[in-house]
Amino acid sequence: MTARMTAANPVTASLLALLFLASAGAQTTSQIPSKPVVLHAARLLDIEKGQILAPGEVLVAGERIVEAGTSVNHPRDAQILDLGDTTLLPGLIDAHVHLFLHPGAEDLQTVTESVPERTILAEIAAREDLMAGFTAERDMGTEGAGSADSAVRNAINAGLIPGPRMLVSGNAISTLGGHEDAIHFNPAVHVPSNATYANSSSDLVSVIRQQLKEGADFIKIYESGQDQFNEGKLAAPYQYSPAELEAAVKETARMNTRVAVHCTTEPGALYAAQSGVASLEHAYQLSPETMRILRDKQIYAVPTFAITEYFAEHAATSEMAARERALQQLHAQEFRLQLAAGVPMAVGSDVGPFPHGTQAREFILMVQYGMTPLAVLQADLLNGAKLLGWQAQIGKLKPGYFADVIAVPGNPLEDISVLQRVSFVMKNGILYRH
Repeated sequence: MTARMTAANPVTASLLALLFLASAGAQTTSQIPSKPVVLHAARLLDIEKGQILAPGEVLVAGERIVEAGTSVNHPRDAQILDLGDTTLLPGLIDAHVHLFLHPGAEDLQTVTESVPERTILAEIAAREDLMAGFTAERDMGTEGAGSADSAVRNAINAGLIPGPRMLVSGNAISTLGGHEDAIHFNPAVHVPSNATYANSSSDLVSVIRQQLKEGADFIKIYESGQDQFNEGKLAAPYQYSPAELEAAVKETARMNTRVAVHCTTEPGALYAAQSGVASLEHAYQLSPETMRILRDKQIYAVPTFAITEYFAEHAATSEMAARERALQQLHAQEFRLQLAAGVPMAVGSDVGPFPHGTQAREFILMVQYGMTPLAVLQADLLNGAKLLGWQAQIGKLKPGYFADVIAVPGNPLEDISVLQRVSFVMKNGILYRH
């Protein structure tokens, strides 16, 4: 059952989703195993040292890792799981997802689907991502569903539904007439924006306070508006001034959280970097000065290549497909410049407009466009954990860390595509796929 199919028949979608939740409930509400578990496989990835250990073992007690290496203690009462010719590695991190989107017309989903229906679809999306090996994610805006992502996060945390560890942003923030504001519709129809309006520094502070009150973990702001790509040149208007971004960053810092910005090009990228945001999403074009600031301040770029490839492959016309392919080529060229300049990277796919659970394609594209498999995995697991603020809890197979462990066939340092074939998923010490 695909997301597109469920959207075509809301009643059927809702019934099937409820049946799914009922069948999944026994698994996801089960207790963390009372006995220790030893995972054994042919290999284990030591992400910090950047090497494969052979063989590999992980000892799990409750929700935490006790030991990891080539050999661990085997307590007398431990359950031994031999995963054969696989590689054990930490659960994957997707730093840019949209649980509340599915393939199809994004701008119409808010209009044709109710928030309850979209929430059910988001629960299914969370499960698909988890089963694909993504045990932690940032939800980068509900696209018109308000703070419903907080409910999904809370249900996951309570063990009511399966899904990754989630940081959520609620509705993204944008200007009147800006990105996600349905500006191509008849204005007399009053189609609502998929983002929350903020048109000044004071507006930004007010909206941020409301978003945090409603359960957001961080704030997402659209800093660049509609992209214009003509004759190989990309341009987009900036939406917030340096002073406005500084006000937003200051307010989130007061509340011990951070800002992530959607930004494709300059000068918005420079303004965002100068203000000290946590990450630049998409980052198609960055000036030398912006790249220097990102490197010096350790602000992460999150490239999101997979979404553009999907749009090119599923474009309505050959002209639109050619435009997306040209944009991807430009982005790849700029990405290589960013790598050479030392811009720190995190991995985010922008999954939602393309099917959930398929976003490991992002790893393959980042390797194709200039990174080594090890560098991509370190960007995902080490940088991703830092970006989410969980660097002392996830991203490594290390004593004291949460037992978020996956297994893949083969060696991901030799063939990054094996991340598309996850065969084992453990999150928080609970088996979800085996």
